Amino acid sequence: MIRLYHTSDLHDHRGFAPRLRQLRAQRPGLLFDCGDSLRGSQSVYHRREPIVDEIDRAGYDAQAIGNREFHYIFRLLEARARRMRHLLVCTNLVDTKRRALPFHSSLVLEPVDGPRVHVLGLLIMQYPVGSRWERVFGWRFLPPEEVVAPYAAGVPDGELLVVLSHVGLPLDRKLASAVPRIDLILGGHTHDTLFEPVYESGVPIVHAGPYGRYVSCTELAYDSVRRRYGIARYDLLPLLGAP
Repeated sequence: MIRLYHTSDLHDHRGFAPRLRQLRAQRPGLLFDCGDSLRGSQSVYHRREPIVDEIDRAGYDAQAIGNREFHYIFRLLEARARRMRHLLVCTNLVDTKRRALPFHSSLVLEPVDGPRVHVLGLLIMQYPVGSRWERVFGWRFLPPEEVVAPYAAGVPDGELLVVLSHVGLPLDRKLASAVPRIDLILGGHTHDTLFEPVYESGVPIVHAGPYGRYVSCTELAYDSVRRRYGIARYDLLPLLGAP
């Protein structure tokens, strides 16, 4: 059994750290965010982003890069990443200029009382491969299934594959259909609030909604017959101002 919490699209809504720390003290688990936590965006940069300190006080294990964390200018994304004490992950963003990336392409976490957890991150594509903007900025956005499928093929049986997705629910469904080896998609970007997981090709997709109103809590257990993880319990828990 393993428990995962996740938020997304916080958009600088703060005050959630004490509640998250309390929840995890009562029911320990990994804590993720699926991006768009900042005030800034891919083209607007703020030197100070108070939400970063809030995320670190809450003890997040990793965060996907959303279009608010991303910036077209390499050194500005680099500056944002330096401010963060938590791990940043993005799997479908590569630099054609071969600079050292200020984020991880994938993560492998090893909880004390659970399986190894492989974590991938997906950022919504800002322009197509081969665009003139790719030549200007050096960033290339790859289709999600092109990077997730080969990684999934190498994940051993009994280990968990989780995707922190910032591509939106329709593309999450498309990805699940293309790569059914994924154990769980934690999503954001389209501001969907799912009070129950949705399934595509047997893959559960969870969206906690925007602005920190809720945090998802998903417990997964391994089914030795099906040889994969399945959801044993799911809760969408009030966080900031939710009823």
